[in-house]
Amino acid sequence: MTTTTSTDGTKLEYDRTGSGPAVVLIGAGPTGRTANAELAALLSASCTVLNYDRRGRGGSGDTAPYSVDRELEDLAAVVAAAGEDVSLFGTSGGAMLAFKAVANGLSVRRIAVWEPPYILPGSRPPVPADYADQQAALAAAGDRSGMAELFLSQAAGLPPEFVKPLMDGPYWGFLEAASSPALMYDAQLAGDFSLDPAQQAKITCPLLILDGNTTDWLTQAANAVADASPVPIRQTLPGQQHNVESSALAEPLIKFLHED
Repeated sequence: MTTTTSTDGTKLEYDRTGSGPAVVLIGAGPTGRTANAELAALLSASCTVLNYDRRGRGGSGDTAPYSVDRELEDLAAVVAAAGEDVSLFGTSGGAMLAFKAVANGLSVRRIAVWEPPYILPGSRPPVPADYADQQAALAAAGDRSGMAELFLSQAAGLPPEFVKPLMDGPYWGFLEAASSPALMYDAQLAGDFSLDPAQQAKITCPLLILDGNTTDWLTQAANAVADASPVPIRQTLPGQQHNVESSALAEPLIKFLHED
């Protein structure tokens, strides 16, 4: 574990492993870098991997006030620590952060993403217009369980019959503990969860868009990202759920990262 410092002085923890083409792993939701640890280990066999905790997660700091611009500066600091010719891999909401950063001028070699959660009109019920405000209010009240439930039911789009068993299961304690402030920050990053074609048109480096074709609205989103991107490579890992297995991701990512 080592650290780098963002523009506002926030310390960001990351693990650097392996050698070869450099890639920064960007996590999603409430998860810290431990969620990408298995993938980092697999990629490290032939790549230099920087696996970092986004601000407010894991061992990284959380300097107030939060803004999406601070997250962009954080990612730029980690990319700078990686050196030259760096690529990005963003899973789920981490893809949104990767796209926003590069569209705003961050220079990277390549980008790979897993199921970016943009919501296309008609593909599923939309997220409430005040979703970010609801998350902020729950965070202010210290209601971590409410934040997690709101995230799963509204952002992830899970029906009540799927959310209730999760609340009663062993994973719920972790989700509660990690929900604040991460879910509040991700809500601000996602906005209304719509895909901005003008932003996507600025992603001019090679882009690998991966999905599992198990959740229709996410597959529609992956297709739309490919359609809006100048240099897309579209690939499906059949049968993989949104919580994708690292062993399924490693091979296509390594192949992509080693291409000229």
